[in-house]
Amino acid sequence: MSANLLAVFYLISGVLFILALRGLSSPETSRTGNLFGIIGMAIAISVTFLSIGNFSTGFFYLLIFLLIGGSIGAFIAFKIPMTAMPELVAGFHSLVGLAAVFVAISAFLNPEVFNLGSPKNIKIASLIEMSLGASIGAITFTGSIIAFLKLRGIMSGNPITFIAQHFVNLALGLTTIILIFFLCKTQTANFFWLIIIISFLLGILLIIPIGGADMPVVISMLNSYSGWAAAGIGFTLENTALIITGALVGSSGAILSYIMCKGMNRSFFSVILGGFGGTDQNSSSKSKEQKPVKNGNADDAAFLMKNASSVIIVPGYGMAVAQAQHALREMVDALKKNGVKVSYAIHPVAGRMPGHMNVLLAEANVPYDEVFELEEINSDFANCDVAYVIGANDVTNPVAKTDPQSPIYGMPILDVEKSKSVLFVKRSLSPGYAGIDNDLFYRDNTLMLFSDAKKMTEDITKNLD
Repeated sequence: MSANLLAVFYLISGVLFILALRGLSSPETSRTGNLFGIIGMAIAISVTFLSIGNFSTGFFYLLIFLLIGGSIGAFIAFKIPMTAMPELVAGFHSLVGLAAVFVAISAFLNPEVFNLGSPKNIKIASLIEMSLGASIGAITFTGSIIAFLKLRGIMSGNPITFIAQHFVNLALGLTTIILIFFLCKTQTANFFWLIIIISFLLGILLIIPIGGADMPVVISMLNSYSGWAAAGIGFTLENTALIITGALVGSSGAILSYIMCKGMNRSFFSVILGGFGGTDQNSSSKSKEQKPVKNGNADDAAFLMKNASSVIIVPGYGMAVAQAQHALREMVDALKKNGVKVSYAIHPVAGRMPGHMNVLLAEANVPYDEVFELEEINSDFANCDVAYVIGANDVTNPVAKTDPQSPIYGMPILDVEKSKSVLFVKRSLSPGYAGIDNDLFYRDNTLMLFSDAKKMTEDITKNLD
C-alpha cells in the first residue's frame, strides 16, 4: 500500500474518531458515535497491518490479530457486569500504557526499522518522543493497576499517604526530565531503562494517595494519560492515525477531568498530588452509636411515594452493586401510573467512573428527558415530596456544606435533605467510599431502608400496585 493511500485512510479514520466523540457527547447520538468509532478503528487497524510487507503477509497478520484481540474483547464485553465497568476501564487504560512502553522499547532497540537512525545515533526528536511516550505509558500502566485494585476492593479505597509524598513525586518527575536530557545527549541505554523504571514507580506513588471519592477523576485522568502516551509513540512511528487518536483521547480526557474537578469544587492539581478522603473510623463508629436513626420498610416507602406528587430518584454505586436499575425503572413506571411526577438526579461523580449512573439508567431504557444533572435539578429538592436515594452516599452528605474539617468539604452535593421526606436505601450505616459518616442518615426527615437495593425496590413496587 502506497504512503499516500495509507495517509488518506488514516485521515478518514481520524475524521471518524472525531465524529465518534461528537456522537458520544449526547445520549441520543451515542450509538451512532460508537459505530463511527468502531469503523474508524477497524480502518486504522486494517490499513496498518496491510501496509506491513506484501499484501498477503499483511492480510495474514491482520486476520490473526483481529481474531485473537477481537475474541478476547468480545468475551470480556459479554461477560463483564455493568458494576465492574469502572475497573474494566482502568484495566484497559493499563494495557494502552503498557503497549506504549513496549513500542517505545522496540523503537529504541531497533531504530533502523522505524527510520529513526542507527542504534548509536538516533534522531534527537525521536528520542524525546519515545522517552515521553514510554514515561507517560509507564505511569499510566502502574497508575491504572492501582486504580483497578482500589475499584475492585483488593486495595483499600482510603488514601494511603507517605512521608513527603509531594516532594518525592516532584523529585521523581524532575529526575525523569533530567534523564531524558542525558539520554538525548549521550544516547546511553541505561538512561532509557531508568526513565521507564522511575515512571513505573511514579505511577504507583501518584495514585496510591488518592482517595476513593476522587476515583472518577482518576479514571478520567488516566484516560488522558493513555492518549498522550499513544500520541507520543505516534510521532515516533510517524503514524498519523495514532497521533490523531492519542491527541483526541488525551485532550478529551483532560477536559473531562477538569469538568469533574469543577463539579466537585476541587483543584485538579490537588487531586493529582494527593487527593482527599481521609477516614476516621473511630469517630464514624462513635457517631453511629450516639445518633438514632428511623428504620422503615417497603410498606412505609410505598405509602409515602403513592401519596406524593413528585419523587426524585438519586442513584449511586449501591444501585450498581445490586444491579437494581431495571427494578428501579419498574418502580418508576408504577409511580407514573399513580400520577406521580418522577425525575432522576445525577451527581457528576456518582459511582466509580464518569457517567457511571447514566450508563446504568440507559441500560434500563430510562428516558433521557427524565435524567438531570446536579445543576439542573438541585433547586427542585426543596419542592420535592420524596427523595429516593439508592446507594448514593458521599454525593448526598450534608457535611460537605457544614463541616470545614470534612474531607469532602466544599464539594457540591445533591440537596436531598431539603426534600419533605428522604428514603435512603442502604445495607448498613457504613461510611461511603470517601470513608466518612453521612449526616443525612440521622436527619428527622430521613427514613432508612436497610436492605439490598434491588430487593427493596422490587418490594416497594409490589406495594404500589
